[in-house]
This record gives sequence, C-alpha cells and structure tokens, in this order.
Amino acid sequence: MIWCVEDDASILDIEVYTLRSTGFQAQGFADGGAFWLETDGRRSEVTADDIGYVLSTPTVPEFLTGREFLRFFLDINEQKLQNPKPPDAYFDDMSIAPEDRDKLMKDYSHGMKNKMQMLINIIAQPNILLLDEPLTSLDVVVAEEMKQLLRSLKQGRITIFSTHIMDLALDLCDEIVLLSHGELEVVEKSDSDNNAFKERIIAALREDGDA
Repeated sequence: MIWCVEDDASILDIEVYTLRSTGFQAQGFADGGAFWLETDGRRSEVTADDIGYVLSTPTVPEFLTGREFLRFFLDINEQKLQNPKPPDAYFDDMSIAPEDRDKLMKDYSHGMKNKMQMLINIIAQPNILLLDEPLTSLDVVVAEEMKQLLRSLKQGRITIFSTHIMDLALDLCDEIVLLSHGELEVVEKSDSDNNAFKERIIAALREDGDA
C-alpha cells in the first residue's frame, strides 16, 4: 500500500500521523511514544530495521564508486539479506548503465544518487518505506523510472511519501492525506475532479509555504 502526505512537513510528522492512520497501533507524539506493526492479528513493535528512509536531497558517500558502495552495503548486511543477487543484477534493476557503476558518486547526477538511495532501501526490504519528495529535481526520464519503481514496491510493505504534486499522489497512491497546520484530513480520490476541492488543497499548501 502507498500512502501520501500532501505537505512539506518533516518526515517525523509523517511517521507520527500517518502510521496511526494506516492501521498501525500508535501512542505518543513527535517527542515520544511507540508504534506497533500488526500482521495477521499479531502485534510487533516497530524497530529501526523495519523502516527505510529516502531523503529528498540524496546523501551518499561521494568518495566511493557506485559499485564500492553497493558491495560495502551487501557485505555488512550479508546475514540479514534474503536471496542476495550479484551487484550488476541490482544495477540492472535500477537501469544504472554499466559505464556509471564504477564512477565516483560525487560525479553522479541528483537522479543517479537518488537511485542509489532507493536501491539500498529496496535491497534492505523494510516493512515501512518513508520517502521525502521522492521525485523532486528529477528529469522526466528518471522521474518516470522512479514512478514505475514505486508501483513495483507496493506489495509486502507500506510506502509513505510526502509530495506537493497532487497528480502524482492521485496516480500512485492508494490513500492520500492532507497534513495542514498539524492536522490530518483524508483526501477522497472521488473529490479530485471537484474544482472547489482543488482550490482548497492549493490554498492549504500556499498557507504552509508562507508560514
């Protein structure tokens, strides 16, 4: 399932409010509390290993090549990974060209760094994947590749991402919520063609942008 938050709120806010709304049992506020993941009637506490996080501004070790970074990640997580593949198979999955795999990541574009962030999280297979403005500053080709990737990740996990792009939310998400002034409001897809509704969404986002 993919949930969206239509706001520029911090990922911490998104964790607190949206996990509660997706059927997680949660207590507490942004400065405390706990979350549980319920599967087939069994509850387990959410740990750091359950959560993957992709930053809007990619953060990768730029002194390493893409291949060195990927091998390092595979090596240190060898005991945790299920059915690991050779590095080049992962690069193929992300449409990273052979000539780019041995370049230093400091020479990667924003889109390429974003792909490497996503690749690490895909390999780790977290139960909850948080993405902050995942398509920001991507060119048309990479943005479309990322959209297809997000669709492919829907099975077996909950993906939560923040975006200001309503069309993107409508295209990708099963559920959409608007976070404005610290309050959540569920957005019904059936309202998406209503001009008054769209104007209200735009007004709310404009207020947040001016705050």
